[in-house]
Amino acid sequence: MQLSNDLSAIRSETRDFLERTHGFVIGGELVSPGGREILSILDPSSAQAISQVPAAEKADIDAAVASSRSALEHSSWRDMKPHSRERLIHKLADLLERNAELIAELEALESGRRIGDVRVFDAEFPVHVLRYMAGWPTKISGETLPVSAPYMPAENHFICSTTREPLGVIAAITPWNVPLGIAAWKVAPAIAAGCAVVLKPAENTPLTALLLGELALRAGFPPGVINVVPGTGKVAGEYLVAHPGVDKVSFTGSTAIGKRIGEVAGARLKPVTLELGGKSPVVIMPDADLELAIPTAAMAIFANQGQNCCAGSRLYVHEAVYQQVVDGVVDIARRMKLGPSLAEGVDMCPLASSEQQSRVAAYVDDSVAEGAELLTGGKSPEHPGFYFEPTVLAGVNNGMKLVREEVFGPVLAVQSFGQLSEAIELANDSDFGLGASLFTEDINTAQTFCRFVQAGSVWVNVHNILDVGVPFGGFKQSGLGNDLGRDSVIAHTRLKANYLAVRDSHQ
Repeated sequence: MQLSNDLSAIRSETRDFLERTHGFVIGGELVSPGGREILSILDPSSAQAISQVPAAEKADIDAAVASSRSALEHSSWRDMKPHSRERLIHKLADLLERNAELIAELEALESGRRIGDVRVFDAEFPVHVLRYMAGWPTKISGETLPVSAPYMPAENHFICSTTREPLGVIAAITPWNVPLGIAAWKVAPAIAAGCAVVLKPAENTPLTALLLGELALRAGFPPGVINVVPGTGKVAGEYLVAHPGVDKVSFTGSTAIGKRIGEVAGARLKPVTLELGGKSPVVIMPDADLELAIPTAAMAIFANQGQNCCAGSRLYVHEAVYQQVVDGVVDIARRMKLGPSLAEGVDMCPLASSEQQSRVAAYVDDSVAEGAELLTGGKSPEHPGFYFEPTVLAGVNNGMKLVREEVFGPVLAVQSFGQLSEAIELANDSDFGLGASLFTEDINTAQTFCRFVQAGSVWVNVHNILDVGVPFGGFKQSGLGNDLGRDSVIAHTRLKANYLAVRDSHQ
């Protein structure tokens, strides 16, 4: 199969967007790059440059943060009624929906992911996220609380009410594996709560974030509510996190970078939401429906080229069905077709970058050197694109780097177990705790697993299902706080207690 995209087949509006001179979205305007460093955006299917964007400097971050602060303090955004904020968010959702195919082509080209997957997770899912979050501005509320204050004179009477206010300026820093999907679930709860956002997308996948910023302007958001500043993590990202005008950081990415963000934010007592790495276990019991479990286990690791924080990269199979499951997963891996992101009939596309390709290959080589058995895959085809074969390794143990560290690629480590308690112990023997799944037909087994496994999301007879109304976050080294659901909105507010002293006048 041809491994490079046929760019002659893309839509004219996609080509126009790629060829445009891009700038920043700051203060309600498209700002010229003005001599900034230029970042080349590559198509991972061919390693060829397809577009260019400027890299934000400190002055650009200052301007973006200042515009967000102004939106909160001086613009119509501060005094906008909740139902009007709701209508604006719906307008943005409608614009995303109308531009779904443009979004899909841009995202498939810059991220290297299958266009069918992109249509679901970067074109359709953000629309659902925005429409769900649009309902929250009219539902953010406080309480009226009884106050006894026993040390005050009896004739004094107090009424106390709590209110939730927008937290302020939010720095949203997003990854390259699901660029627009994750940008939407960072931006949407923030604006639903009445905050303003400075969005810094990953430096190799900024195109749809810039489009999101443009569509927000078209929807009528006041200047500064949604700013988009592409740039490097070393310059733009670090400066944005440390910026004194930022009130909260919401980050999705690696655990190592998340820890650094936490340290910087902690020095200023700045709240953070950190959705970080994962090493999710998939456990298959002897009573599992193997016609369901085997293909689901394969897709848990091979979907999105394994570039998924919840990827089921550790497979634990009961010894009674171990060989049947392993043979089935290996067979699926061997039959998968590699191909470019815009092609039909493709099972797996390239990794996001040459760095990622080299990183994944190194994990496989090191594991084989440690004694792991390579059952299939483990190589990159001879091609300029960043491809890597779906890979399965057996003979591993929980002490190996392959099992302990996040590979973020299509590499599966398989082990057997004898009892449910052993499987739970193996699953929990990890620094991460983002997701975990179990395949069984026994409700008691399912309940036990859900109770004792250490993960923020636990699935039974399915893997990696997310819903806009359900909080998503991790335990241990997988992060702090939650994206999606009510919790993500409330996390962008601060709670204030208001006391009113009254004297009884009917004496």
